[in-house]
Amino acid sequence: MKRHTHVLVCAWAAILLGMSLGSPTLFSHDHRSVVATAVTGGMQGVSAAEASQGAVSGQGAMKFRVLYTSEKLPEEARKVLAAAHGGFTVDRRPGRGETYFALAGAGILQISADMKTVRLLETPEAIKDVALHNVTIWYAADGTGYLTFPAHKTGDIHTTTLDGALVHTLRAPTLEDDFDHPTVNDYFRGMGNLAPTDVEHLEGMLYVTTGYSSLDFVLTARVLGTDPFRVRWHDLAFGGKGDGPGRFGTGHGITLTPDKRLLAVSDRPNAKVERFTRYGHYRSTLRLPVGSFPIDIDYAGKYAVVGCLYGPDRSKGAPIYILEGDRVISTVMVKDELGLKSFQHIHDAVVRQVDGKLYIIAQTWNPGDVAILEQVTP
Repeated sequence: MKRHTHVLVCAWAAILLGMSLGSPTLFSHDHRSVVATAVTGGMQGVSAAEASQGAVSGQGAMKFRVLYTSEKLPEEARKVLAAAHGGFTVDRRPGRGETYFALAGAGILQISADMKTVRLLETPEAIKDVALHNVTIWYAADGTGYLTFPAHKTGDIHTTTLDGALVHTLRAPTLEDDFDHPTVNDYFRGMGNLAPTDVEHLEGMLYVTTGYSSLDFVLTARVLGTDPFRVRWHDLAFGGKGDGPGRFGTGHGITLTPDKRLLAVSDRPNAKVERFTRYGHYRSTLRLPVGSFPIDIDYAGKYAVVGCLYGPDRSKGAPIYILEGDRVISTVMVKDELGLKSFQHIHDAVVRQVDGKLYIIAQTWNPGDVAILEQVTP
């Protein structure tokens, strides 16, 4: 959905100095990716009216400012950014830290671990123009990393390598797929559509939220192998429409908790995040301010962030909540307080912790945009 240490400030100062002197810094690339220059690609240090002249948002030690805007994404990405409707995943293995996302019409993008550059991966035509709604990163037994993307419009679930090569597509369930729940079986036997909104991986299983359909269950599929790559729908399904414990108004995002024991499902209209075991057993509910529409939750150490499609006061744009445990300790208002007017609807946010400082990578929907926020320390 999802640590690495780097010194960011000096590196960015060097890049920005090079830009101010009119000598673009050319980043390296290989045959599998497109890496932009400091002038024509890569995230740019602030703009958007210099992020409202140094504005900050948040409370206590969790105040944030705009560090980078999307103005210097690769050209192919900028052309389609307004239609963004996806999310991020972070490679949290030791020594890594890259962040991945996709834009329909451009393809899969990778933000470097030090957040200096953005690579546009060579994305297969079969999925380049597809609306990939979110993404999770996971690892096979041999350590190989994969990205799995749900395509909410087509009902497909695509898996690629970290270089963007497509290795598998899981199609929507058919009449031959038997789930251990009569409601789910009846739904697909009645030709109900699959509209997957997020995917998570746990011990060889893919967990798929379906909140953009009337089904609104979490479905599962088992990864049977990676050489060759084989995935098959599994019988486990849980959730369903409703507002009580274990039910969803719109089950939108799904994320593994840091201890890898529970799956956290974000329920937009019910302003809550619910936790389940790997067997689909309901365990607990994290409640957010009434009127919030949580998209997904992401974790870094003892902290978490929740981006919201709406907030209690819709005139101010959507909030990003920073949590410690189950307690909201700060609310960041990107549109109203940081001055990025396109951030009316947050569609995803992930958090990174670098040298003890938090960074939030956020994406919006309608219109789409991307920004990186930096924790302001005394």
